[in-house]
Amino acid sequence: MAHAEAAGIMTGDPMIGSDRVEGTTVYDPSGNDIGKIKRLMIEKMSGRVTYAVMSFGGFLGMGEEEHTIPWNKLNYDTTLGGYRTDITEEQLKGAPSFYREDDYRWSDRDRERELHDYWRAPYYWGM
Repeated sequence: MAHAEAAGIMTGDPMIGSDRVEGTTVYDPSGNDIGKIKRLMIEKMSGRVTYAVMSFGGFLGMGEEEHTIPWNKLNYDTTLGGYRTDITEEQLKGAPSFYREDDYRWSDRDRERELHDYWRAPYYWGM
């Protein structure tokens, strides 16, 4: 049975179902709500989570934008009950959103490098 522990210490089970991650709030460095996780991108062969697609803005699902964030830019914060990132709302507004393009191929490493470089995140394939 899970019980409250000191901030930064995991409580409960070490695993979480993807359906419970979807909809989780993402907070900026100041603790402001900047969006929600909409879906996870998982590398088929390794099973490793590589990206989170995050939605922000809009009202009642209208006008919201989605951006692909490298998974290693998110850290679960037990005090907030969501993911904290160093990403700001201004960065989201100018971020590439090429995953929505009809011709986007996730196997295009140059495009992935572009995404990781924008977010200043290490490449997951080099980890």
